[in-house]
Amino acid sequence: MKNAKIVFIGAGSILFGAAMLRDIFTRKDELSGCTLSLVDIDKEALDRMYNAACEMNKLTGAGLILEKSTNRRDVLQGADFVVNSICIERNALWRLDFEIPKKYGIRHCLGENGGPGALFFSLRTLPIILDILRDMEEFCPEAYFLNFSNPESRIILAAGRYTKIKSVGLCHGIFGGHSQAAKLLNMDCNDVYTLGAGLNHFQWLLELRDSRTGENLYPKLAVAEKTFAPEFEPFSRKLFRAYGFYPSCGGDHIGEYLPYGYESGEEGCPFDEADQYRLDRLKEIDERIAGRMSWDEWMSPSGERGADIIAAKLHNKRTVVESGIVYNSSGAISNLPKDGAVEVPVAVDISGIRPLSITLPEPLARILTSQVMVQQMAVDAAVNASKELALQALLMDPVVNSTDAAVKLLEELWEYNKPYIRKCV
Repeated sequence: MKNAKIVFIGAGSILFGAAMLRDIFTRKDELSGCTLSLVDIDKEALDRMYNAACEMNKLTGAGLILEKSTNRRDVLQGADFVVNSICIERNALWRLDFEIPKKYGIRHCLGENGGPGALFFSLRTLPIILDILRDMEEFCPEAYFLNFSNPESRIILAAGRYTKIKSVGLCHGIFGGHSQAAKLLNMDCNDVYTLGAGLNHFQWLLELRDSRTGENLYPKLAVAEKTFAPEFEPFSRKLFRAYGFYPSCGGDHIGEYLPYGYESGEEGCPFDEADQYRLDRLKEIDERIAGRMSWDEWMSPSGERGADIIAAKLHNKRTVVESGIVYNSSGAISNLPKDGAVEVPVAVDISGIRPLSITLPEPLARILTSQVMVQQMAVDAAVNASKELALQALLMDPVVNSTDAAVKLLEELWEYNKPYIRKCV
């Protein structure tokens, strides 16, 4: 496979859309001649990113063949890779996912990948994800599905359970844990080697070594963090002291899965700031397309790994990617349930994407297993459009502290999400 067709669904995304374009065009030598099909149901957002891609194609001389469509079925035929970054009314509905549970006394930190918010994110997102995957089964059954959308674990679990499409989720969270550990050690990130595994947004650094000498850095971390600035990642450091391994990727993400996670902060996402960030980035893209602003910032890799995986498979360039979310049917993490989605390093070459085999220390496996069960129940509720199963999923979730609150928030959030909830099995 020397040339490939890459279909990017949700290409109008200001975060992952921009990042994916940067990564594709900074790997121009490896992806030259490939077809890039941009898809988004928002025509204005699609046209903006398509125009940005055309400009970058000219500036870099990448030689990609560019397409755009508001209908994915028009471009999926013959795809080799399908990249996904869709989100339904992201900030508007996420704000409700966070604020309504709090109104009923639920103490949580983000409301995105764990707790009640993750349930409703799953209920509205999984039907459209399964539609995409079934279109792939029709038009490009051998293609890889590279997912950036949240809630990652539940999406990959549903994909593995209900479709035959080869899927992997990608997230930069593990790099957050890496950089935090390096900062605590007062070392350059390049001098620190980590190997992480677990669940998405709740990985653990199983290896922490000096990348030059191989020295185990955990004893030094245990000493260094005791006197480090106490306001730096206090929640993650508490878990490190308890379990002996550093968790990734930041206290507010980890805290989504734990009954005491609110200790990491209960402010939630700064939604107004996020909205303003989006408007600012849209303006910058428009300025670049109009020739009034330089493209220099986009001429370096974003740090995401989607283009790395495509290039590695395309050119048989054997690569180990630090983390990928995969269905655990083959036992990638041997002591977590096989009907679950886990995050582990993955090896990529022309034969495909293969997870590395990991066995977690037993205390870590136990704390993660309970969350896998919650994710299984949430997927059951979403694919069956079942309010009964949704309530059971809430009552299983360690973040939920009241049966009355569970019933009340379920009724209110179900109504807001009703346009998107539908049976899909």
